[in-house]
Amino acid sequence: MGDKANLNKQFLRGVQKTDDDGVVQFQTIFPGHYTGRATHIHVITHLDAKAEANNTIWNSKVSHVGQAFFDQDLIDKVESTSPYNTNKQSVNKNAADAILLQEAATSDPFFEYVQLGSDLKDGIFAWFSFGVNTTLYRGIMPAAMNLKDGGKMKTDNPKIPGFDSMFPGGFPTSWQPGWGPYPTMSVAMPIKSP
Repeated sequence: MGDKANLNKQFLRGVQKTDDDGVVQFQTIFPGHYTGRATHIHVITHLDAKAEANNTIWNSKVSHVGQAFFDQDLIDKVESTSPYNTNKQSVNKNAADAILLQEAATSDPFFEYVQLGSDLKDGIFAWFSFGVNTTLYRGIMPAAMNLKDGGKMKTDNPKIPGFDSMFPGGFPTSWQPGWGPYPTMSVAMPIKSP
């Protein structure tokens, strides 16, 4: 996670404009895990954002920052397949993830999903609906940014003892408290395991 070699790489990151119904679709792979966190996907909503020349968004004012999670049974099945079963980092179960538990106290942070074939490697189709308060703007603190002259670690984020090796640029904003009720925004996301 704190690997600076990834600063100029853009794999497993994407930005799309929603349609008139607030729906966006991404085709991706099932996310891997890292020490201390349950398997999750980050979701950030920018209103009226404009893409920069390097196809990134530098606007650090957003209306929603959150994470979406997967059922533990699905995670366990994926983690038993290659290449996920070669990951040497410890697996953190959903029941032990503090951010998931915080989000679950006020919302349902889990993807719904269906398997696309008889074998998990055929992929899954997952979807998630969440509300966005379109009148709210808040600042975020990314751990790194991909600027005109390349990726840079942020250095003005708060330092959290014990997390320096994971977040050398400072601790990023990664979730938000519940601010409902909201209009609904849907995300349909086909997720295929390799």
